[in-house]
Amino acid sequence: MHSHIEKLYQVSNKPYRFIIGLMSGTSLDGLDLALCKITQAGTDTQINVIAFETIAYDETYRRHIRQIFSKKHGDIQHLTLMNAWVGRTHGTMVNQFIKNQKLSAQGIDCIASHGQTIYHNPKDHHQLPDMPNATLQIGDGDHIAQITGITTLSDFRQKHIAAGGQGAPLVMYGDYLMFSDPNEDRVMLNIGGIANLTYLPKSRDINQTFSTDIGPGNTMMDALAYAINPKQPFDKNSAIAKAGSVNQTLLKALHTHPFLSLNFPKTTGPELFNLDYLHHAKREAKCENISMSNSMATLNRFSAEVITQALLKCPTSIDNMQIYISGGGIHNPLLINNVQQILPTLSIKTTDNLNVNPDAKEAVLFALLANECLAGSSKTFHNSLTNLPNVSMGKVSFPD
Repeated sequence: MHSHIEKLYQVSNKPYRFIIGLMSGTSLDGLDLALCKITQAGTDTQINVIAFETIAYDETYRRHIRQIFSKKHGDIQHLTLMNAWVGRTHGTMVNQFIKNQKLSAQGIDCIASHGQTIYHNPKDHHQLPDMPNATLQIGDGDHIAQITGITTLSDFRQKHIAAGGQGAPLVMYGDYLMFSDPNEDRVMLNIGGIANLTYLPKSRDINQTFSTDIGPGNTMMDALAYAINPKQPFDKNSAIAKAGSVNQTLLKALHTHPFLSLNFPKTTGPELFNLDYLHHAKREAKCENISMSNSMATLNRFSAEVITQALLKCPTSIDNMQIYISGGGIHNPLLINNVQQILPTLSIKTTDNLNVNPDAKEAVLFALLANECLAGSSKTFHNSLTNLPNVSMGKVSFPD
């Protein structure tokens, strides 16, 4: 038996594993790193987040990624270079995290890397009958493994697509293992660039559990903030939106996107919801000259309404379920206020109430997926309602 395979076998048979989960989102603010101690697997999984940190990206990283991010046409040489460069950058950041947290690389069983999404393209988007669902995350795992000396699992979304899924959202896997509860109907609402939710009935019936993308969370607001000031690529404390007012005509035009009327589950990305779509909606609403602050206020309300409309479609009434939120949207006070104003009886808490840092949740998810690949069973997630792929995810890269 090769020593690498023997080590994987030993790791899979340990009573617990130390896994560093990595997440780099569409906001390009930084790399989230979560060191997790994960005991057992499947529905017996127990998780303890030992350390969490976000290491900020510099403007060089953001500039390189924006050259190819969500663009239908681009520079193939730059894309090829970035696959290696992002992997090496993330590997260096893992080493920095290990140093910052005073950890030992020898004590880490593996790294679980999401990578950097460049283009998400399910059939609903590309409308090409002979082509499959597709998605692309760069930041090659071999480079991370080489830089860190730690076995790395990466590229999780490809197996999901290969098995018939859309590659997103993957959050249901982790949400079900971490947060399903026999005493409470729950919705785990993640407001990242794209907002998504997982419905967790207290029956814990996997056939009634589902995840779905909802529509824009922060992505359009972040893009507009960057257009206003590249040094401040998000609307900090909702300052821009609070200075404006909602344009109802524009708001109505934004709601006409056909994605919003699709049934659950569904998936989307900045490829659909971006500044081009905002400009299109402005032309339709004949309000192309409204101020940046009014545009931001309208986008903020649009995201809130998209989120609340999705919550109202859940099988349990909003008065009888608990909402737990995570993601960058929790730091947008006007967005959360808008959600609460639209649904005043809604009970909203963050995942802090469930002992998981809401900023760390997605990094923890990928650590859980790696743990399932190493020690779990693909039978855990059989789901006839959403045709959830019954597969382990993650490609293994050895450090030498």
